Amino acid sequence: MVFPPIQFSGPCKGPVEIKAIGATIKAPPELARFKSDEWILFERIDRLTMIGGTFDGQGHEAWKNPKCGDNDNCHLPVNLRFSLVKNSLLKDVTSLNSKFFHMSLHGCDNTNLDHITAVAPADSDNTDGVHIKHVNRLNITNSNIKTGDDCVSIGDGSKNVHLEKLTCGLGHGISIGSLGKYANEKPVQGIWVKNFTITGTSNGVRIKTWPNSPPGTATDIHFDDIIMNNVRNPILIDQEYCASRNCKKAGAPSKVKISNVSFKKIRGTSATKVALKIACSQGIPCDNIEVSDINLTYKGAKEGGAAIFECSNVKPKVIVDTYRCVMQHQYNDLESRAENSKE
Repeated sequence: MVFPPIQFSGPCKGPVEIKAIGATIKAPPELARFKSDEWILFERIDRLTMIGGTFDGQGHEAWKNPKCGDNDNCHLPVNLRFSLVKNSLLKDVTSLNSKFFHMSLHGCDNTNLDHITAVAPADSDNTDGVHIKHVNRLNITNSNIKTGDDCVSIGDGSKNVHLEKLTCGLGHGISIGSLGKYANEKPVQGIWVKNFTITGTSNGVRIKTWPNSPPGTATDIHFDDIIMNNVRNPILIDQEYCASRNCKKAGAPSKVKISNVSFKKIRGTSATKVALKIACSQGIPCDNIEVSDINLTYKGAKEGGAAIFECSNVKPKVIVDTYRCVMQHQYNDLESRAENSKE
C-alpha cells in the first residue's frame, strides 16, 4: 500500500494507540510528492502507543539527488517524525529505505523505543537510524540499525538518554553532534550508551563539534560494554569536525566544552591503527575524560597488531589501562597521571 504524506497532530487529550502489526506501508517514491520534511508526522500527542508496522520510504531515487537539500523547493522527508510527543512507546516498528532520517524525535519527553529496526543500503546518505534533539528521558533498547549514516545521532538539548542492547552497522556509528554549528544550542547532558555491537562502520562512538563555534556544553556522557567489529575510528572525540570545505580550523577552536566522559569495556577490532583519538579544543580543553578496560586490536591489511591511542588538549583525569596515549600538544602531567592510575 502506498501512503501519501500525512500528519497526526494534537493536542490530544486522551491516549492514542496505533497497531500496524504485519502491515507494510510504502511512501511515494517521487520527491515531488512531498511539500514538507516528513512522510508521517506525529505531533503534540500525550501517551502515544505504536506497535508494529513496516514503513518503507522507497528512497532509492532520492539518494540519487544529493543536491536536493540545497533547493528550497525540494524536500527530503523523514520516514517517521515525532514532535512534542510525551509519555509514549514505539515497539516492533521497522523503517526501510528512508529518503532522509528513518526516525526523528524533537522536543519529546519520556519516550521509549523498543525492538526498533532501521535498514537502508550503505550508500544511502543522511539516512540516520534515529535522530534526536531537545529530548528528555528517552530510552532506545533491543534494536537493530543498519543504514548509510549514523545509527543514532544525538543533537543539542538532549538529556537523560539511555541506549542499550543495540546492534549498529554499515554507516557512521553512534554520534553525539555535531554540536556548535549554530548559536544558542542547548546543553547535551546525561547520555548512556551500553551493551552495543558495532560492525563495519566508519566510526564507532563519537562526539563531534565544529571549530570556530559558539559556546556550548556536552557533559556526563558514558560509553560502556561495546564490541567493535572491524570499525574505523572506534573511539573518537573530534572538536575539529568539518562537513564543509569552507571551515577555517586554524586559530578558531571550538567553544563547546566537553567534560565528564567515560569509555569503558570497549573491545574488538579496529580497521585503523589509531583506535582511540581524543582531539579536544585548544581553546577549551576537555575535562575528566576516563578511558579504561579497552582491548582493541588493529586488523589492517599490512601491519596488524596492537592499536594505538592519540590524545590532545585533554585535562586530567585520563585512565588508560591497556595502552598509553600518544601525546600531541598535551598537558605535561597527563602521562604521569595515566601511569599513576595503574598503581
